[in-house]
Amino acid sequence: MKTKNVADEVLRAALGLFAEQGYANTSVQQIVEAAGVTKGAMYHYFTSKDDLLFAVYERMLSLQKRRLDDIVKAGGETEEVLRSACEDVIITSIDFLPEGTVFFRSQHMLTPERRAEVKRRRREYHDKFAELIDAGKAEGRFRDDVSTSVLIAHFFSDVHYLPHWFSSEGPEDPGEVAAQLTELFLRSLRRIDG
Repeated sequence: MKTKNVADEVLRAALGLFAEQGYANTSVQQIVEAAGVTKGAMYHYFTSKDDLLFAVYERMLSLQKRRLDDIVKAGGETEEVLRSACEDVIITSIDFLPEGTVFFRSQHMLTPERRAEVKRRRREYHDKFAELIDAGKAEGRFRDDVSTSVLIAHFFSDVHYLPHWFSSEGPEDPGEVAAQLTELFLRSLRRIDG
């Protein structure tokens, strides 16, 4: 195995084992055996099992934040920028469904420092997302009778519920799900006059 692939192989093995038998029931020895590497090779990239669980989720967090930044930077009308952001976070959550499922099931087992880091990183994403909603409110496009925090919780509850019902085997297509959930959310945001 090439050295540059060790980290990916270890993460892939850890994800599979965490999904199959749970984080608490998976040992480092099982992970290295499944990855076909030595403990020394694993510890070169990951300091602990906790580090692996964080890394499983961190890749999705980093990708989603980077893509949100790109969407906002590209600009456009507020509702269309928000539409792109919503569809993207749904699609990437579907793409990383195993990682998200494992993480949300096991995040309480992270060290307090790692939990704080996840919270900080998620807050960065949510704050940028909130800026889009607040911009729509300021423009008079979005309703202002519901707090931005409640609106964000409303949207992300749908995103976080995906592992409970979505299957890559269908019948729903990821793009279709993203478009439909996004349109439902945007309809709930739009100002209703009269």
